[in-house]
Amino acid sequence: MDIHSDFEKPKKPQKFYQILYVQVIAAIVLGILLGHFYPDVGESLKPLGDAFIKLVKMIIAPVIFLTVVTGISGMKHMGSVGRVAGKAMLYFLTFSTLALIVGMIIANLIQPGKGLNIDPSTLHSDKISEYASKAHDASIVDFLMNILPTTLISPLTSGDILQVLFVAVLFGLSLAAVGERGKPVVEFLNHLTAPVFHLVGMLMKFAPIGAFGAMAFTIGKYGIDSIGNLLLLILTFYITSLLFILVILGAVAKFNGFSILHLIRYIKDELWLVLGTSSSEAALPSLMRKMEKAGCEKSVVGLVIPTGYSFNLDGTNIYMTMAALFIAQACNIDLSIQDQILLLLVAMISSKGAAGVTGAGFITLAATLSVVPAVPVAGMALILGIDRFMSECRALTNLVGNACATIVVARWDHALDQQQLDATLKRNNNVSMD
Repeated sequence: MDIHSDFEKPKKPQKFYQILYVQVIAAIVLGILLGHFYPDVGESLKPLGDAFIKLVKMIIAPVIFLTVVTGISGMKHMGSVGRVAGKAMLYFLTFSTLALIVGMIIANLIQPGKGLNIDPSTLHSDKISEYASKAHDASIVDFLMNILPTTLISPLTSGDILQVLFVAVLFGLSLAAVGERGKPVVEFLNHLTAPVFHLVGMLMKFAPIGAFGAMAFTIGKYGIDSIGNLLLLILTFYITSLLFILVILGAVAKFNGFSILHLIRYIKDELWLVLGTSSSEAALPSLMRKMEKAGCEKSVVGLVIPTGYSFNLDGTNIYMTMAALFIAQACNIDLSIQDQILLLLVAMISSKGAAGVTGAGFITLAATLSVVPAVPVAGMALILGIDRFMSECRALTNLVGNACATIVVARWDHALDQQQLDATLKRNNNVSMD
């Protein structure tokens, strides 16, 4: 059964103002203008952005569960699950580490914090203490234990991505193991998938409202002026992330038979949505669907993307090492090569320990600095005000990284329809969620 048949029916060409990404762009611009000229009104619109993200999170667990279960239950060889997971983790570890190294190299070359001459003893923030406390609680053991759900169905109500994935993999393997007796359940889940994905399309129609509210709140609360004194750090981070995508991920994409620019164009709806809401989770359901439509097998999509949302955070990793070195430079702390290597190693671990936690970028930075005594945790107060403006870039880079990872792992596992991928990525017309 084609679970996407609802979306494949011929339609009249959309007028430009009916295209999702055009609506989201317009909403972002209006949100910026409203937040800048009427900051109190803009700040009061926060519930619009929050409500949309809650709507999308409502559907994430069913989408992951159905995609993974139906994908795995259709596998002929159960060893494929472990093989795909192993290849995905190898990819994640390699490129997450590379992202940390890139952030560190660029921060040493540009030195965005040099010349600020901040006295670390003058820095204090209750908010920083709150993040440091969360970082202390987010150990590797706690993270791994949290993957184990309380009950079989509790992940579907709690919405924890890794718990949903854990249960879905086990249930999919069980269905495959019982063979013919499990077929009625598989058929039911396949039928259930169609209305669930249709619901995703319905929810995406509210994306412009969510983007408008979130952007109006951000500009209204923090103000465009607040980024002026730290503009070099923001520009350095954005340019570094862009180069990481175009050069490193671009080379990976070319080596694996596709263009990173074609991929970015293909997922532009999701990218604009992430930019507007500052949440990569808002695009997870539609990204999974698009990767399937691009020729990646359902089982690979279901395993790689949800796992990547916790383990393949390229943007977050670039941010971590760059922000840590910015704080050191701003406080005139000269880090030796040994200190920087220690920082890199700690960041590799802490980025996994706090993965999937709300505000993970800031929390993982706090976790890293708390272990590296040379850089004061209190220095995070320097970037607290602009973190919201940097979170968009983290989320965008993470999204592109996970889309790229899905295609690469699918190709490695011979689970990619190359002809379908070429036709889909090179198609000029927009693929909408209608």
